[in-house]
Amino acid sequence: MPEPVLPSTARLLLARTARTQREGRAPSLVAGVVRDGGLAWSAARGEVPEPHADVQYRLGSISKTVTAVVVMRLRDEGRLHLDDHLEEHLPGTPLGDRTVGQLLSHLAGASAESPGGWWERTPGGSLGELGLGPSDVVLGAARRFHYSNLGFGLLGELVARLRGTSWEDAVTAEVLAPLGMTRTTPRPVEPAAEGRAVHPWADVVLAEPEHHAGVMAAAGQLWASLTDLGRFGAFLLGDTAGVLDPATLEEMTVPAGVDSSAAGWASYGLGLQVLRVDGCTLVGHGGSMPGFLAGVFVDRDEQIGAVSLTNSTSGVDPLVFGLLTDLRAAEPRIVEPWTPAPSPLPLERLGVWFWGPSPYVLRSVGSDLLHLGPLPGRSGRASRFSPRDDGTWVGLDGYFAGETLRIAEDHLDLDTFIFTRTPYDPEAPVPGGVHEHGWQ
Repeated sequence: MPEPVLPSTARLLLARTARTQREGRAPSLVAGVVRDGGLAWSAARGEVPEPHADVQYRLGSISKTVTAVVVMRLRDEGRLHLDDHLEEHLPGTPLGDRTVGQLLSHLAGASAESPGGWWERTPGGSLGELGLGPSDVVLGAARRFHYSNLGFGLLGELVARLRGTSWEDAVTAEVLAPLGMTRTTPRPVEPAAEGRAVHPWADVVLAEPEHHAGVMAAAGQLWASLTDLGRFGAFLLGDTAGVLDPATLEEMTVPAGVDSSAAGWASYGLGLQVLRVDGCTLVGHGGSMPGFLAGVFVDRDEQIGAVSLTNSTSGVDPLVFGLLTDLRAAEPRIVEPWTPAPSPLPLERLGVWFWGPSPYVLRSVGSDLLHLGPLPGRSGRASRFSPRDDGTWVGLDGYFAGETLRIAEDHLDLDTFIFTRTPYDPEAPVPGGVHEHGWQ
């Protein structure tokens, strides 16, 4: 069980939650913070039946992340590749030349919404009943980030066809059940909140419709309790319970498309939003459907997360970011102690290397990673590297992500960049050679 927050922290979190519910005029609101595998604190405000952490709310677009997890499982099984064209697995759509990876990261240029009546307020049907055509392709492939509910509807259909079952059954069997999210379902199961809209000029509410979205379900169909959403937050923090390889989850968090319309640093990975907030990188997803708003975001560096659910169509400020700020300030994480670890390279290979005249430092990170970057106080490219079986190293991030590092006694060879022990060492294979007169 997660260690509960301190009483002083609980009051701070409750005060923020209470202000958000009152100022946003949310009919009901439940929220919590996540660490150590589940909810470390939760609270409810407004008309919430007890027990509040078991009441279902609609997740909206958080369903996209669940869909993406199954797609990545299919990738890990070798059933598809992210560079596969959609046509290979789901023939007959106008987006057939776009890739699975582009759909996952909203880079496929698909229309934001499906054709016909707005899918969030009208019952949905099959893929064929959508009647997709050329007008549902609005941008060129990989040109820019363009959020697309339609794209995830197509990914849900891809999942269904490759698994030979419905999207609902696939995500339940492969994600929800293994994570113990028994109160997450495609349709509401009591106790469940009723979706409502709040009048902008009066304190009155209006019931919102609820229905099955058909082929668009993968974009926003799921309902969940706060406890279940907290468990999904723990999953995003790395407690994957075998549902996904931790390296695959890490891959999903790497920014692919940048949302240039956002006020701050905001991007999208593979089915996950990636945001830079107050100097911290947060991953997760927000969600909205008529009558509901939801959010789950985690700070993977600090190993904390926050979740919130409310039954209001709009007007409620995002709560999860403030809860994370409060928790981080009130109970800063006590990191694991540093301990010695064997170097993955002989010590004489580490230390200062020069790219031309610029000094860089190669150092070990624990017992299995290397880091190559400029000396402190200097600018330059930096990346971490992981070992391969053939003795080379592969870049994990930064400019050299995916590139190969080869380490020799007198030089480093990194994607045609040669690093030497002294600036422009004439004995090393410096591209273009070194002037015969040397340094003068």
